[in-house]
Amino acid sequence: MSARRAEPYRIKMVEPIAVTTREYRRQAIREAGYNTFLLRSKDVYIDLLTDSGTSAMSDNQWAGMMLGDEAYAGSRNFFALEQAVQDIYGYPYVVPTHQGRGAEHLISQILIRPGDYIPGNMYFTTTRAHQERAGGTFVDVVIPEAHDPANPHPFKGNVDLAKLQELIDRVGPERIPYLSLAVTVNMAGGQPVSLENMRATYELCKRYGIRVICDATRCAENAYFIKEREPGQAGRSCREILKEMMSYTDGCTMSGKKDALVNIGGFLATREFEVYQKATQLVVLFEGMPSYGGLAGRDMEAMARGIYEMVDDEYLSWRILQVRYLGEQLLQAGVPIVQPVGGHAVFLDARAFLPHVEQATYPAQALAAALYLDSGVRGMERGNVSAGRKPDGSEYFPRLEMVRLTIPRRVYTDRHMDVVADSVISLYRRREEIQGLRMTYEPPTLRFFTARFEPLGGMLSQA
Repeated sequence: MSARRAEPYRIKMVEPIAVTTREYRRQAIREAGYNTFLLRSKDVYIDLLTDSGTSAMSDNQWAGMMLGDEAYAGSRNFFALEQAVQDIYGYPYVVPTHQGRGAEHLISQILIRPGDYIPGNMYFTTTRAHQERAGGTFVDVVIPEAHDPANPHPFKGNVDLAKLQELIDRVGPERIPYLSLAVTVNMAGGQPVSLENMRATYELCKRYGIRVICDATRCAENAYFIKEREPGQAGRSCREILKEMMSYTDGCTMSGKKDALVNIGGFLATREFEVYQKATQLVVLFEGMPSYGGLAGRDMEAMARGIYEMVDDEYLSWRILQVRYLGEQLLQAGVPIVQPVGGHAVFLDARAFLPHVEQATYPAQALAAALYLDSGVRGMERGNVSAGRKPDGSEYFPRLEMVRLTIPRRVYTDRHMDVVADSVISLYRRREEIQGLRMTYEPPTLRFFTARFEPLGGMLSQA
């Protein structure tokens, strides 16, 4: 019998969370238009909406916040952040931003011209929106296994080199400003990219003068999967693996709100001085001075310290295994989820969970609303609503229709995961009671944040 593992930290402070009645939740989800994004946090019991900015900071990070240098230019906390990025990622040039999408905006405006194509290993919502806003067209070049929730491939985030080559041959390398490489791939279920694939992708891109820009939001978790799954990597530290991963890229966008364990912050990093110079010009218009980028000095200090903490092997092992602990309970009960279990979340396969609900009536959105109604657990839709609409106005209908149960870092215990598992399993046994939704309000972009719905019957119609 293997020894049980405990959280590698002690709890110094607690925050009370709401324990509500089913009747209370019925009213709350109705007022939110059956969109979990529109729920008030005070009405949520266990909040698995996102791991973005919801992690618990360490005592070292909180101590660093007391050393905030709020100078308008040249803050010493910026230089601490710059040093951390150089040490852990290996990029010489760093521009802070208020969060990851600020960095996405900068790199899109700097590199993309109307008519360009941006290949990537599956889309992400805000990334694709910034690329399209700059006049580019996203092209999916992830391996086919990524679109199959049950496929056990250990690196479902890998780039399909044949697809990438076909795009280069079809449009020409001059119309491809960069390849967008996500590590891990959120929309595939938090799936990693292998070191071997990163190396091969970089070599192919270099042959044609195409940059590789990494979405490094969950790169530390990707490094752990490489250590765990890729031959020849088990004896290396996650810190060493991460440094090599980044060596196969020309720059990165980073949301510090995930791996770096802070509540706000991000950055754009690059090896190219020209790109850096242009970023320092644009950041003044949209974020702030190049030495603070929309952040308080204290937040930069917390992020700098979090970057070192995020690559600790013991912490990463616990982090990944807590997510896996939830996933394994669901698998044992027969609940259909994306496999293998990813790094930051368990993804429910809503199409298999609710086969009687047509995708046009948003099964993942309905399942997320039903989960909240059942137990007060808040997850989020990652399917048809998130995918949005094509340029011609029709819906995408992605193959992956999922509910993401995202685990914040260092926030919940395994007992919380037990509660989540019990609720999901109970819903699965009563899945015929869940029917679809009709959208009653749709914003023109990123609709999943603010769209509103009404039930078409079943359990939610009583809400």
